[in-house]
Amino acid sequence: MSSRALRRLKGKQRGQEALDLGDLTLGDSPEEQLDTANVSPPTERKPNNRKSKKNKAQKNFSNIFELICDADETEKNSPDEEAEKQGENKTSGPEKNDNRDADKSEEASSKSLSGDRVKKKKKKKKTKATPESGQDAAPDDDIDVLLQNLEQSNGFSLQTEDCGAQDRRSVLHVEHRNLNPETELKRYFGARAVQGDQSRPRQRNRQFHRSTWMTSPKDSWPRFSRPGISMTLLQSKDGIQYFSFEHSRDYQQVQFKFLDAVESMDPNNIVALLQLNPYHIDSLLQLSDVCRIQEDQEMARDLIERALYSFECAFHPLFSLTSGTSRLDYLRPENRAFYLALYKHMMFLEKRGCPRTALEYCKLILSLDPDADPLCMLLLIDFLMLRSREYQPLLQLYQDWEVHRNLSQLPNFAFSSALCYFHISQQEDLDPEESNKQRHKADVMLQNALIMFPGVLMPLLDLCTVQPDTTVTSHAFFGPKSQIGQPPALAELTTLYVGRTCSLWREAAVMLWLEESVTEVLRRVDAKDPLVEDCQNKRKQRYQSAPRNIHRHVLLSEIKEATSSLPLEVTSQPVMSFDPLPPLDSVISYTRPERQHVGASNESTLSLFFRSLLPNFNLQGGPRQEGDMEVARAGQELNQEVDRLMVAMREMLANIRFQEPPREDNPYRDEEEWD
Repeated sequence: MSSRALRRLKGKQRGQEALDLGDLTLGDSPEEQLDTANVSPPTERKPNNRKSKKNKAQKNFSNIFELICDADETEKNSPDEEAEKQGENKTSGPEKNDNRDADKSEEASSKSLSGDRVKKKKKKKKTKATPESGQDAAPDDDIDVLLQNLEQSNGFSLQTEDCGAQDRRSVLHVEHRNLNPETELKRYFGARAVQGDQSRPRQRNRQFHRSTWMTSPKDSWPRFSRPGISMTLLQSKDGIQYFSFEHSRDYQQVQFKFLDAVESMDPNNIVALLQLNPYHIDSLLQLSDVCRIQEDQEMARDLIERALYSFECAFHPLFSLTSGTSRLDYLRPENRAFYLALYKHMMFLEKRGCPRTALEYCKLILSLDPDADPLCMLLLIDFLMLRSREYQPLLQLYQDWEVHRNLSQLPNFAFSSALCYFHISQQEDLDPEESNKQRHKADVMLQNALIMFPGVLMPLLDLCTVQPDTTVTSHAFFGPKSQIGQPPALAELTTLYVGRTCSLWREAAVMLWLEESVTEVLRRVDAKDPLVEDCQNKRKQRYQSAPRNIHRHVLLSEIKEATSSLPLEVTSQPVMSFDPLPPLDSVISYTRPERQHVGASNESTLSLFFRSLLPNFNLQGGPRQEGDMEVARAGQELNQEVDRLMVAMREMLANIRFQEPPREDNPYRDEEEWD
């Protein structure tokens, strides 16, 4: 009986019946319908019958669907059903191969509107879970199961292809969502408190900016136009891409004008330059420092964000912020501004109360050149990890990099790793046995750090406003001798760490733990522990001179305790905030043209006035280089006359006396003078 007759017997009109497999194919049950559609012999088919065309369309669609749902159907069917289906497929295989030509001709003739509708109905039916088909799971679950099988077979993660495995990417892996400070602020205060009126932006006079990861463009910014910065791929080696920024001819001319404005020592010249070139990088960085000195933090932060936006619009298509395989050489002056913009933006985020976002930018800067580390981010990353309570990543970084970077020889990692173990031991969800184990590790590491770097204790207690015990201050190991006898590089590192992380040691529990460790260290020193002498020899041999990147980091940190310990060769030279302590072996791509520099003159205003009237005038008495000796002799005589004139003017000014105003008790004053 046809489907039309069945529909009439059921009292249904066309288009009102429920869409199921029984209405689309012949048979009593959905399983029998699928079997008859796939196993029907070619002798029973009629090429001119419309119903056969419908069955043919169902057959083709079922074969396509098998590519997606084979994994789920094999799990849901019983073993007996699978054996029956395998036998049916074996018997129907030769028949399908014999009649492949007839099927092709039928498919060519059955491409009509009705066939397309049948395919769409079939697809909708397959994607819906009905009690008749016996499938309880949704199609989304089927796809998820298939993707999980693919993950298990291939062993790759589907989140990001370039991030590697899950266990290796947690140390220096950068996530796009964590580069936005709003992500961290929403975690603290909620989305409604952070967004405010920004959730419903005004459509009128709204500028459409390019979507970026590091900054969110603001409507108050000037209209963006290409400033002349581009990024090129230099080379690709061992899976690592080396990039570099480049300046166009027009941008180079603006850069020369910026250098002239810096030499003028007038910030108004930089402001005038930015009005014509609102996205010039070095001008934005320099003016940001001026605003920060004038305590305009909001404007200073806004200028740095504008510089980052200009950089991100110039990225190369292959440059990635999160892969960790993109490199920028700090030796090129065009790349240094990007490092400095990221560093200044990171410090603004840390002061704003977003240490987790600042940590993400710190890892980003370190990933641009992890070997050279031009801004020495290893002196800062431990502090940001402790502030954001990323204890496990800090310990993993310490364990992985200790072999080839000797992180234990840096005071910040020696103390921060011990403090990290202590905070882990204080967690409430740990077992007592595990907590004692972590506490023991913390005690051992802190004692070793105090023995290796005894000059840290007294400045740290001083900044924490803690008065140490007399047994500690009177002991020679922690006394003033330990600070005076430090090598200059070690003194620079210890003062940097103390000035930056003193706030982390002010907790009461941490101070009690530090007191116990100091007492144990003094006991080991009095007992002639061999580790004490070994550490003393290491301090004498190492830390003689700090590399240039550490000096650069100290200058950028602006910590008073650390900047005061810089050597004289650093403090005596001029330091430009847009390029502090450039590398000595910089790679220069273009040079500034020579200027006609007029030397500084010690002449007075009067001598400059006579010089403007008489070009041959020279106050110093020496003849100007002229071809004619008579002109030089006349110039000397004129100088003598001018000297006499100046002496006469000095005497005249010295003999001038001003009349004093009359006093109130003057008896000769006329009372009616002002009436």
